[in-house]
Amino acid sequence: MKYELETLLPSVVKIAEQAGEAILKVYESSDFDVEMKGDGSPLTRADREANGVIEAALGELPPGIPILSEESGEGAFASRHSWRTFWLVDPLDGTKEFVKRNGEFTVNIALIDQGKPVLGVVHTPVMNTTHFGTLPGGAFKKSETGTEQITVRTISEKRVTMVASRSHAGPEVQAYQRNLGGRFAQIDIESMGSSLKMCLVAEGLADIYPRLGPTSEWDTGAAHCVLKAAGGCMLRLDGEPLAYNKPDILNPWFLACGDPEVDWVSFSDGIQEG
Repeated sequence: MKYELETLLPSVVKIAEQAGEAILKVYESSDFDVEMKGDGSPLTRADREANGVIEAALGELPPGIPILSEESGEGAFASRHSWRTFWLVDPLDGTKEFVKRNGEFTVNIALIDQGKPVLGVVHTPVMNTTHFGTLPGGAFKKSETGTEQITVRTISEKRVTMVASRSHAGPEVQAYQRNLGGRFAQIDIESMGSSLKMCLVAEGLADIYPRLGPTSEWDTGAAHCVLKAAGGCMLRLDGEPLAYNKPDILNPWFLACGDPEVDWVSFSDGIQEG
């Protein structure tokens, strides 16, 4: 399937921002209903309306690339294994943060080609910021002050910043932090919701995000592309890159890594995936 990433990218950024506008209308309303899905995760009207905006708009883009969204029906799940290229969408990543009204939720749109993310857009409606990137076109952050290129940072030998999930943490993350303490004298902790955690690493505002818990492919695809385009990587605990369109839509535990000169996987020694 032929497509031009740099031609598609501006349209995808606009689509994510339009979905963000739909989310904000619900977010700023006096109330909204929260349903619980079969896996126990929350679902709101904002999820559904953002998904409708995204699927309709992506469907109009050439060359007719199929779409897999968190809100997709069974048909998409049944047929996705034959897709070489597809859109991977989380219309509202961080619904728990949405319900808490802390603003740390995003719209995630990725283009997956042969199991790898090659285009990614992460839009944060409340902050009116968008992280986006292509491979090999680089990573960027768009805000009210303009658009700037972003890259991961080179860390200090004495200090490292680890990102922890706002809503998901556990003893394994604490163990990873202790292992970091064996090398670095100071470990700063940043807490954040949704795929913004990976964007912090891509921006050079943090160094490592150990995700030692369950996620699905749509939670990570867009930010994975941004991070990789910024010079970072997403690795399983065995050191292999995170892959997409697997038989199981769930991701293994992974590390969102900044400075490529650091062996981030080595700090997971002794940590077993549950």
